[in-house]
Amino acid sequence: MIFLLLLGVPTALGHLYLWRRLVVDTTRPRTLGRRIGTMAIVGAFVMLMSALVVTRRVPPEYGKFFAWPGFVWLAVLFYLAIALGIAEIPRRILLRRATLAPVAVGAAAAEPAEPVEIVPDPSRRLFISRSVAIGSGIAAGSVVGYGMTQALGAPRLLNVPVTLDKLQTSLSGFRIAVVSDIHLGPLLGRSHTERIVRMINEQEADLVAIVGDLVDGTVAELGEAAAPLRDLVSKHGSFFVTGNHEYFSGHEQWIAELDRLGVNPLRNEGLTVAGGIELVGVNDVTGKSYDDGPDFGRALAGRNRNNPLVLLAHQPVQVSDASSHGVDLQLSGHTHGGQMVPFNFVVPVQQPSVAGLSKVDDTWLYVSRGAGFWGPPVRVGAPPDITMIELKSAG
Repeated sequence: MIFLLLLGVPTALGHLYLWRRLVVDTTRPRTLGRRIGTMAIVGAFVMLMSALVVTRRVPPEYGKFFAWPGFVWLAVLFYLAIALGIAEIPRRILLRRATLAPVAVGAAAAEPAEPVEIVPDPSRRLFISRSVAIGSGIAAGSVVGYGMTQALGAPRLLNVPVTLDKLQTSLSGFRIAVVSDIHLGPLLGRSHTERIVRMINEQEADLVAIVGDLVDGTVAELGEAAAPLRDLVSKHGSFFVTGNHEYFSGHEQWIAELDRLGVNPLRNEGLTVAGGIELVGVNDVTGKSYDDGPDFGRALAGRNRNNPLVLLAHQPVQVSDASSHGVDLQLSGHTHGGQMVPFNFVVPVQQPSVAGLSKVDDTWLYVSRGAGFWGPPVRVGAPPDITMIELKSAG
């Protein structure tokens, strides 16, 4: 209910705004066009709310019939509102000028001292409102269309070198394939997983790190979609830490399923890999509500302090704890890089990094934009990625 309120109220207001600008302002009162437009806006709102509700209650094979139209419309709604908002000032200026010739008031109309009444020109006002509506629709449709090609296309393969002072010279060049936020669900299924596995395997990585938000659904619903993960190949194995969406999808069952597929869950625990790298994973902060939160003390117990410490943690915000515990490199996801501009400007309110490599105190932080998406199948200004982190020795 809280989720629906948080998203339902603003989307309802957004539909009301669209109704005013796309229907009321572009049609004459009590006409068939206005009635049809009103019904279309109401239907779009119902379609969107159905996507939000139904997809969480039915299996993905049925939920996709609600998710596709509903979530695509959510993106269109968002960018339509932005386009119309940007057009507000020029629209109002043009509407003020959309008047008929001045009409003198009173019997002595010919006398220049008499007041003059400014009469709006309905035809010109309709033309302006319709032009703004059409232009905004074209702009929003173009942005969403482009964003869909980005979201549904292959993730970009990024190569990021990171120098670690403690890394042995013999391990310089050690490569970690980082992928996050795959988001299997009603819109992304088995073929999405197969493409990600194929791209990672082609890189012949030393280690694979899946840093949370693999799924949006239960093992019963999405186990088949996740099955290709068993085909991941790397020299030192594949590892996984929970994201917030795992806790909404039955995290215990998914941890068991990934273990069965050969993807090793790190639940506040670590190990030494390649004889000289301490690899540690902590649970997502959302796990606190499920008695399964992060525990750095337990995760770092017994580590070799002479080796560099690489941490897998879903949310970048966990870097504050990581830096205080001497972590050399944290690998995270969660942000989607903002997914759709201008959300990339909102992410820093909660997270220390939107995407890419940065440094917090003495800890390197790398944030992947993720390989999938949540909600609208749209990415604008934040293309999906799979990253090859190449560790370099300082020597």
